[in-house]
Amino acid sequence: MGVRKIHSGVWLLGIVSMSMDVSSEMIHSLLPLYLVAVMGVGAGAVGLLEGVAESTVLVVKMFSGAISDRLGKRKTPVLAGYSLAALAKPLFPLAGSFNTIVAARIIDRIGKGIRGAPRDALIADLVSSEQRGAAYGLRQSLDTVGALAGPLLASLLMRKFDGNFRMVFWVAVAPAFLSVLTLALFVREPPGPVNEGSSRPRLRWSELQYYPKMFWLVVGVGALFTLSRFSEAFLILRAGSLGIDRNDVPLVMVVMNAVYAASAYPAGRLSDRINRRTLLAIGAGVLIVADLFLAQAKGVPMLMTGVGLWGLHMGLTQGLFAALVADHAPSERRGTAFGLFSLVSGVAMFLASVIAGQLWDRAGAPSTFYAGAGFAAMAFFLLASIRSPKN
Repeated sequence: MGVRKIHSGVWLLGIVSMSMDVSSEMIHSLLPLYLVAVMGVGAGAVGLLEGVAESTVLVVKMFSGAISDRLGKRKTPVLAGYSLAALAKPLFPLAGSFNTIVAARIIDRIGKGIRGAPRDALIADLVSSEQRGAAYGLRQSLDTVGALAGPLLASLLMRKFDGNFRMVFWVAVAPAFLSVLTLALFVREPPGPVNEGSSRPRLRWSELQYYPKMFWLVVGVGALFTLSRFSEAFLILRAGSLGIDRNDVPLVMVVMNAVYAASAYPAGRLSDRINRRTLLAIGAGVLIVADLFLAQAKGVPMLMTGVGLWGLHMGLTQGLFAALVADHAPSERRGTAFGLFSLVSGVAMFLASVIAGQLWDRAGAPSTFYAGAGFAAMAFFLLASIRSPKN
């Protein structure tokens, strides 16, 4: 399917995500270095913050997805989530202490968690099952274009403002509010509620019986991938540990997101034609190689090779997991399904980032990436052992 044939709502949601990601990545591509170099925070504390923040996103998705199923509406929680994230952005330049940064980061991530599952469910509502891989790939590619532009802008503005972190953080506020405005004015969900009356699912334990075994297998594999792919803050810290100038550190995320953006849509289209498990296994293999390069890096060439491979892994896997959840979840419980997937991944993300931070502080940077390669290898062998039909 040609990219121009994808529903306009998917394009608009991708543009909304892109604008918010420009804002978020302008801040997040500098934040780890700002915390360590300016505020004097250790890598262990950064790992803990990232673990709490990113797992918050994934846990909150559980409830927002269930609420969107219960309401029969997707746009309302999506708009609420983007609005909360936008309101959190000014707290970063205003922060005078690490505690304020922690609060801003968590509020921002709660906003992301609120919008994530309903947005993914809305995309599934907008397109046919034959178009899901391409639709999620397109949304992910546009999102990643924002994640590419954000660090690039941050690097340019750091030079313009003579290394003034706070000025860059202030500029980052504008695209966040533009994202909310675009969503409020232009995005429309399909006519009519998703579910009718008593058929709307409730948030209770008995609901778990409605999800098939293949859905839970997707959840388990997703958790393993999350354990192997801790917070991207450690890519930034790795660049800093190799002596890269702090004005250039955001370029690490530019490289990663450039490869991510370029590969996400083609991977999504390909997954509509071949076994998605095969692509996930390839993605796990790519992550193993990426972690090994990052662990052994002595300079910029090996670092950037590892970062680029990390981005390729993201492009091969992230849209696929969304498509697999949509494939194996009942349509009337799709929002909750994305939430359940995110809940388990959130616990894994917290553990992965805390472990990564502790390994970094106690055994050095290479040990963090060797551990990631180990978890990725476990995911690879699990995928290789599964015998199932196409997708």
